Amino acid sequence: MEKDKNVKLRIENISLSFGGVNALIDVSMEIRDNEILAIIGPNGAGKTALLNCINGFYKPQKGEIYYKGQKITRMRPDKLAKLGIARAFQNIELYAGLTTQDNIMAARHVLMRQNFVAGALYLGWALKEEIAHRQIAEEIIDFLEIAPIRKTHVGVLPYGMQKRVELGRALALEPNLLLLDEPMAGMNLEEKEDIARFILDIYEGQGATYSNTPILRDGIRSIVLVEHDMGVVMDIADRIIVLDFGRKIAEGTPAEIKSNPKVISAYLGEEE
Repeated sequence: MEKDKNVKLRIENISLSFGGVNALIDVSMEIRDNEILAIIGPNGAGKTALLNCINGFYKPQKGEIYYKGQKITRMRPDKLAKLGIARAFQNIELYAGLTTQDNIMAARHVLMRQNFVAGALYLGWALKEEIAHRQIAEEIIDFLEIAPIRKTHVGVLPYGMQKRVELGRALALEPNLLLLDEPMAGMNLEEKEDIARFILDIYEGQGATYSNTPILRDGIRSIVLVEHDMGVVMDIADRIIVLDFGRKIAEGTPAEIKSNPKVISAYLGEEE
């Protein structure tokens, strides 16, 4: 049961191993309302494994995960998406043969209510629903400034644009909790600044004042960010959790983390 109404998701002592390799060891943490939570750590620290447990790709051997008070530890990813948990991946997981618009619309199918036959024949409410979903997809496309590539197959897009489409597909699920796994990996400085701006606008609800899409109008008040760029993390995160070899070694505000001796030794480098 939830102990605090401000806690969106609670992880209690989860452990995950593959053969003899421990990916996570007794990790506990909370994701709260009204925060951008960053998870940092060296390569192999368990950051992506932790996100995979949250959105159902991995099942921990020990511990439990609760979302809004409901146990979700062994729930399927599609069920978690319907509950309001969306994920943008470190390695791009788009449909390369589909257009930008179709990739974003593909995520909307989780939210559609009409059956396959009605949808295929464009009958009654199915047509109205299709139009409504396409309008939301277009608002997301405009928000992410990718309108010029809406009809372009994503497989031929530059890497930075593909990452934007990946973010758009996650937004299309209209999540209550958004998980971002290294959304700026491999980008140049200008591309990173754009993504950081989008993340802050998503959080603050600055997407569109008169949007019909709640996430653009009202914002997503809980965002988890896995990121290696410490400048970005320190600038936009409200709270930071640090992992090292599968264990949580620190938690606090950016200022607290920046001066934590354990973090300096394990990740940030020795002080000069």
